[in-house]
Amino acid sequence: MRVPVRLHASLRKYLPPDAADDTVVVELEVGSTVAQAIAALGIPADHAKIAIVDGKQVEPDTGLQDGQQLSLYPPLAG
Repeated sequence: MRVPVRLHASLRKYLPPDAADDTVVVELEVGSTVAQAIAALGIPADHAKIAIVDGKQVEPDTGLQDGQQLSLYPPLAG
């Protein structure tokens, strides 16, 4: 399945050179989770603290479906 992943802030350094609009499409096995998408991009698990799927915050063990939009954010400092 194909999942578009948008990387924000310091996570942008994990984008491939040909990525457009801070987004890369990741090829995953059916039934893959957010954590597996993060790993597929080579992002250390503790670097992607906030995951949003189709506008809703989710946990790393949340399953993904083909075409869902995943946005990842690093830890926020305040």
